[in-house]
Amino acid sequence: MVAGLIAAAGRGERLGGARPKALVGLAGKPLVGRAAAAIAPACDLLVVAVPADADPAPFREALAECGVVARVCAGGAARSLSVKAALREAEGADRIVVHDAARPFATPALVQACLDALAEADAAIAAVPLTDTVKESRDGRFVDRTLDRSRLWAVQTPQAFRRSALERALARPDRELAAATDEASLVERDGGRVRLVASTPRNLKITVPADLELAEALLACRTRTGVGSEQC
Repeated sequence: MVAGLIAAAGRGERLGGARPKALVGLAGKPLVGRAAAAIAPACDLLVVAVPADADPAPFREALAECGVVARVCAGGAARSLSVKAALREAEGADRIVVHDAARPFATPALVQACLDALAEADAAIAAVPLTDTVKESRDGRFVDRTLDRSRLWAVQTPQAFRRSALERALARPDRELAAATDEASLVERDGGRVRLVASTPRNLKITVPADLELAEALLACRTRTGVGSEQC
């Protein structure tokens, strides 16, 4: 059984909206609805972690057409705490897909590729090779060193996990979970094997208003041309 966990507890301050980021509309559909539609075909169950003080009704409405059983639970103050809360609601699932509500352009094929990669790993993560030169700076003013970009990947979601590996990773104290930027890094610390699954920069994350503008333009291109993601 596969459960999809969607982290949707972000407040969206950087996006500048008055509502939770997951409910911000993209071409008339909430981000969380688009994220759910992307991962639902590969899942038997969805669990969406929302802000603890939010009205769950708009989230349930956004999930109504995802095609599988969908539950809403209260998320935590940090991403991994939300994932931990959602995992508790996914009893019986032995494989877990974690996805960000703010990534509306993931595809069912990418989700399935991550799940298939679990055959040889404890976790599998969507990622793209870096093309920019990357500098490291301790003070934010001067460069300390230049990293070898040929070995660097930018990590996205979806991320797939064997349930046992994810449960071990999330068993850490809350302060450690709050500092984690993704769950795969926690699996790494446990010595787990994490497999890279090639993705595309089109699987963008909506964080600031410029990201939303780019997403709107991408959807408009697809609507206008009637072609798929490889063309727009």
